[in-house]
Amino acid sequence: MGGRLAAALADRGWAVRCLVRDRSRAQRLADRGFELHEADVLDADALRGAGEGVEIAYYLIHAMGRGTARGEFEDRERQSAENFAEMAKREGVARVAYLGGLGDRPASAHLRSRHRTAEILSALGPPLTYFRAGMVVGEGSESYRTLRYLVQRLPAMIGPAWLKTPTQAIAIDDVIAYLVAAPDVPASAGREVQIAGPDVLSYGEMLDLMADALGVRRRPRVPVPLITPWLSSLWIGLVTPVDAGVARPLVEGLSTPTTVTDSSGAELFDVHPMPFRDALRKALDEDQEAPAPAG
Repeated sequence: MGGRLAAALADRGWAVRCLVRDRSRAQRLADRGFELHEADVLDADALRGAGEGVEIAYYLIHAMGRGTARGEFEDRERQSAENFAEMAKREGVARVAYLGGLGDRPASAHLRSRHRTAEILSALGPPLTYFRAGMVVGEGSESYRTLRYLVQRLPAMIGPAWLKTPTQAIAIDDVIAYLVAAPDVPASAGREVQIAGPDVLSYGEMLDLMADALGVRRRPRVPVPLITPWLSSLWIGLVTPVDAGVARPLVEGLSTPTTVTDSSGAELFDVHPMPFRDALRKALDEDQEAPAPAG
């Protein structure tokens, strides 16, 4: 997401500074001519100077999964948001844009922490544009990869209750379009902007549409409504390359409907998100690492 956003901003004529944890792993950004500031957001001292001369700062950081113990990522996200907000305020950043998640009163710690991050950024930092999205469909998205690999690798699958949960996915290109447009929409400062594609679908329906996009038969599902999030995450970890530390908080969030409940913020933007089928086709076309589908 960050690399795509940086490129899109540069294409619009912006000078871009990228905050990276490891300069040696950000060579592609350096090759594009972007200025790099190396720092971990957990280190407030290392952040000094990151916001100098910045008109808008984009906060796309989360600490979910990949070795982070359950509960620990909430503390890390809180501290990261506090450090970033205080730096941005101190160094005169005019506005912060943050991409969080949809969902009211979520049961999952992951979604609650994403919303808490927005509260911290708003309370301690410059005016915040709080973008909220459900599943992002695009190469590199863990949710998209999970759908794709479940369909490609399983001739049939268990059907936990969360397959009936409604959501409104959005193409990654449409997310980028909203983010890039934020500086030109001053009315979006200090408010929430819920963004999504036009289709409200259950996760089960998304699996069927993924099968259609891959050109394989729709996979039959065996109802197992009482399967726990822990068992679901183990199942996903076994049949997909998604990291187990990422799979569990993702699955825990699937019981929360992630649909737009207030479209007024998005209406400020001249962005018209594509349907889910088109988003899938575009993602599959761009995903050069996808194996040839079987079946």
